[in-house]
Amino acid sequence: MEKMRRACSVFVVTAVLLALAGAREAGAALPADSLWVADVAERVLPSVVNISSVKTVTQQSPLFMDPFFREFFGQAIPKERVERALGSGVIVSGDGYIITNNHVVGGADRVEVRLSDGRVFQATIVGTDPKSDVAVIKINKTGLPAIKIGDSSRLRIGEFVLAVGNPYGLEQTVTLGIVSALGRSGLGITDYENFIQTDAAINPGNSGGALVNMKGELVGINTAILSRTGGSVGIGFAIPVNLAMSIKKSIEKYGKVLRGWLGVTVQELTPELAQSLGLATVKGALVNDVQKGSPADKSGLKRGDVIVAIDGQPVNNTASMRFLVSEALPGTTVRVKVVREGRETTVPVEVGDLSAAKEPEHKILVTDNKFLGGATVAELTPGLREDMRIDPKVQGVVVTGVASNSEAAGTGLRPGDVVLSINGKPTRTIDDFKRVVAGLKGMKMSISLYRQGAVMNLTIIR
Repeated sequence: MEKMRRACSVFVVTAVLLALAGAREAGAALPADSLWVADVAERVLPSVVNISSVKTVTQQSPLFMDPFFREFFGQAIPKERVERALGSGVIVSGDGYIITNNHVVGGADRVEVRLSDGRVFQATIVGTDPKSDVAVIKINKTGLPAIKIGDSSRLRIGEFVLAVGNPYGLEQTVTLGIVSALGRSGLGITDYENFIQTDAAINPGNSGGALVNMKGELVGINTAILSRTGGSVGIGFAIPVNLAMSIKKSIEKYGKVLRGWLGVTVQELTPELAQSLGLATVKGALVNDVQKGSPADKSGLKRGDVIVAIDGQPVNNTASMRFLVSEALPGTTVRVKVVREGRETTVPVEVGDLSAAKEPEHKILVTDNKFLGGATVAELTPGLREDMRIDPKVQGVVVTGVASNSEAAGTGLRPGDVVLSINGKPTRTIDDFKRVVAGLKGMKMSISLYRQGAVMNLTIIR
């Protein structure tokens, strides 16, 4: 069986190389400025770096988080452990800027970069974006071999690509494959997903490395693999370079990542819904709520509209719509194509700022233990609702923070939880919450929570 697997691998690699050679000679399948695999590798290898990071993590013993044991033994003594990560990065400018993955350097105390020529530099973290798994770091050096930036929107399925990185710490490794699919989402890897899928071998340590086309241009940042074993099975995912560079520019200009906001709640189309709406396909996002005063409301988007494209980019599902909106810079106008009552129409919408829409006007830090000391709760704003994909029917206050070593942390309460009721009394607003908490009596409290699409009950006995 193993011999057959190896023979098949050799056959596939040989077929790919022959196809490349044939296309090169024919001058038809590949663009005129495409290079040989060795030429591409030689061009891009100096731009790919090895990254090692160290992070100190404070760990709380689960035993001492129990109020019973804390009463007798006092506050638990936090334990520290050191986490190390290895990954890759891509030099995108000659003055030291490097793009990698957030999961490679996020929260690190120390980041070390090793160049292809063996030189080692300490790096500073310029900014990170956990929602897309992109991070920007910088080393204090100029004249570096920056990679040529491509255009990921021009990628085609079947196009040849190389994955370059440091799998398992093996520096300067190159693998060959094709673009297997575009616009992959719904994988649960990041909040904003629009991945390039490739069968070029990607393994642990490749994270943050380069996915390049046959012109030697960066088209993606290698991020994840789909595998039961932890090794490559020919299903790898890369973040489109257009998104990565957009995040870099936002971090450099504003010190944070700005994302667009429409103010609509959307749902996936089903064949039945599509048929009832007179649609030829099930592609698109159905608007089931437009938040009052939002950009969508001001522009005239309506409940029942089916969003099928944004600025000419097709909307295949709710995830792709969310991604396309997030890419738009707040204050810019996008053209939203919708199907309304069986007819296509285009609505110009001035995009809002998601971070501003998410910021609650009213929030409180709970300092007493009538509820759960150490929890910060806030009004569920339209922006928070959209960002967390919370159904309009869900009414409550959202937990925006949980202090470490607090009573709230010990009960399992998490940021993002929506408190629906306490002891059966609704907590739709901050005022409701304050009133219910003020009236709490006794040693037992039952909290109804909305978490990740499900309702659960948390019972506290003091």
